[in-house]
Amino acid sequence: MALRVGIDLVSVDSVRDSLENHGERYLERVYTEREVADCLSGDALDAERLAARFAAKEATLKVLRVGDHAVPWQEIEVMRDPSGWVRLALTGEAANLARDASIADLALSLSHEQGFASAVVIAEIRASADK
Repeated sequence: MALRVGIDLVSVDSVRDSLENHGERYLERVYTEREVADCLSGDALDAERLAARFAAKEATLKVLRVGDHAVPWQEIEVMRDPSGWVRLALTGEAANLARDASIADLALSLSHEQGFASAVVIAEIRASADK
């Protein structure tokens, strides 16, 4: 079994600035409706949670090795199970790249503390893949 690892670190302030400067346009471009709903804390959006999801999207792009492919942010979705664990759901070009790379499974871990959010993505590559 082969593995690929992607990691990313995001400043929560940069996400907060994007929210303040671009608002709904930023949210619609980067996050799915389910991700936005999951990042609500009371009536406000939690910039730490959004930053962690952004880091997950970046880490996933590293695992997919996108090269010249255009992958819309929303094709990489962070989904939270009721138990609190997170997982990735890929659609469109992101799913195609994963299939072409023989990625059998993706594991995700998120963290945020003291103004930063991070994500680690591990991809399991099917043994028959030469990529």
